Amino acid sequence: MHISEFQQMMKKVYFQKDFDRGVKANFDWLVDEVQELGEAIEGTNLKEIEKEFADVLAWLASLANLLGINLESAALDKYPNKCPKCQQSPCNCPA
Repeated sequence: MHISEFQQMMKKVYFQKDFDRGVKANFDWLVDEVQELGEAIEGTNLKEIEKEFADVLAWLASLANLLGINLESAALDKYPNKCPKCQQSPCNCPA
């Protein structure tokens, strides 16, 4: 599945609820999920970490849907198989 297909699936399942909730509330949910991912990473339960990654991706897709952003296109435009700063692959930017 491509990122755009996942985003479309999320739109089909959640768009009306996300729309009713609004951009700010959806953004707040995304921030909460990123925090939960950070907490999960501090542990060793890979299944829990995996679930939190999925939640972050889902809320990111939902927020992008509300704003009319195609995540796949945006990511590939900014990261076209090379670093956007040094223009190299692998990245050769100083640490």
